Amino acid sequence: MTAIDALRAHLLPIEDLYRATAVLYWDQATYLPPGGGTARGRQIATLSRLAHEQFTAAETGRLLDAAAKETEALPFESDEAALVRVTRRSWERAVRKPASLVAEFQSHVSECYQAWTVARPANDFARMVPYLEKTLELSRRIAACYPGYDHIAEPLIDFSDYGMKVTTLRSLFGELRERLVPMTRAIAARPAPDAAFLRRGAPADQQLAFGLEVIRAMGYDFNRGRQDLTHHPFQTTLSAGDVRITTRVREDDLGDALFSTLHECGHALYEQGIDRRHEGTPLAHGTSAGVHESQSRLWENIVGRSRGFWEHFFPRMRERFPSQLGDVTVDAFYRAVNRVEPSLIRVDADEVTYNLHVMMRFELEIELLEGTIAIKDLPRVWNERIENDIGLPVPDDRDGVLQDVHWYNGLIGGQFQGYTLGNVLSAQIYDAAVRAHPEIPAGIRKGEFSKLHGWLVENIYRHGSKFTAEELIPRAAGSDLSIEPYLNYLWNKYQPLYGLRDEERELAARS
Repeated sequence: MTAIDALRAHLLPIEDLYRATAVLYWDQATYLPPGGGTARGRQIATLSRLAHEQFTAAETGRLLDAAAKETEALPFESDEAALVRVTRRSWERAVRKPASLVAEFQSHVSECYQAWTVARPANDFARMVPYLEKTLELSRRIAACYPGYDHIAEPLIDFSDYGMKVTTLRSLFGELRERLVPMTRAIAARPAPDAAFLRRGAPADQQLAFGLEVIRAMGYDFNRGRQDLTHHPFQTTLSAGDVRITTRVREDDLGDALFSTLHECGHALYEQGIDRRHEGTPLAHGTSAGVHESQSRLWENIVGRSRGFWEHFFPRMRERFPSQLGDVTVDAFYRAVNRVEPSLIRVDADEVTYNLHVMMRFELEIELLEGTIAIKDLPRVWNERIENDIGLPVPDDRDGVLQDVHWYNGLIGGQFQGYTLGNVLSAQIYDAAVRAHPEIPAGIRKGEFSKLHGWLVENIYRHGSKFTAEELIPRAAGSDLSIEPYLNYLWNKYQPLYGLRDEERELAARS
């Protein structure tokens, strides 16, 4: 057995433990009865501790050293060199974190999630205060395992968007806010398109069936996937042959389940497109939260809310929902699903205002970790900032600080920046795909997605985590991360929809 084969053999059962933990999480978020929450937390903690102990063992370091010598002459792009490089980076991070802390955190967040599923419907933030205070304490303890960073949030950000700095993100988000706010205000001054017909109501099973029809056409492989219902939609990978998505349905909203399904399908297409040779290793994951989110937003918004997409799918949707859409034109539907309207709920937000939600949450994480905001003060601060940024009063915590699952099922820190990074990257990556295949938009109008999907598999998906985002994006898109393609996309889409004037764009560029 070669050294690289020995390393792969050592990593496979460890990866199996992590994936088994993902099965338990999936079940907890879909079918677990309320009485199973305590035991589930213990089970997840046990598997997490075992996986962490096996991964951080000295044997992993010995195998990495041997594999590094064996692969030192291989090119940077080779699978073998990437496996050593990525595994060592993960191992060096993992050995700094005690297994007992891993188990304590996993057990806590499992209990926290179960409490949240009760507290949010009950509008009971007070119930979550002690849980969140414990989450914040544990997040700080985990961050403290990694000295040498410029900011306490950065080691936590590294877990999801490796290499991103707080100063870099604040600069990028600040420029984006300056450019988006004038556009948002200009749109708000125009009449909004009618979207009332989306609220005419439709049975949940019919909505789910139509969504599955759409994602099958987009390329989601149901032989290796399935969709279930949950409180907060997500995608999870249990193996290369088992990539699942979840959604939720509101019978009074024709768009909620559909666009949730498209969003999670984007994540799943990424995971299903990873080269199966990487299975059982740290390479069998997406590059980063931001790159992963770029795919969900690309398929949900750039493709799924495009005029060409609905020229193909709207006649089918109208046949499926004649009483709701029989008197609606494709133009009216396209305008409705791209309506810009301030929303209290992040996942319901339109493309223009969505990032304001994300950037606010990013700053709240920073301030919580720094200690300038206390958990008990979160509802007040949240409500003030939503009213200031979005222009809406927050009537209750259910649609305020309790709405996102992230802090109730994970760290406080590093949870949200990937959403805006994903929005920015989605336009940059789509532009690169169209440059390579100019026929992609015409294909979308015919309901054909193979050219786009194939380009994404070749340039993004198949690599898994072989490259960091900083390495991957120039290779795939031809340039480093830039907000300009995203701003151009928003302007080119919303300028004709809302009759915006060129001088309003110039104002946004100068502001």
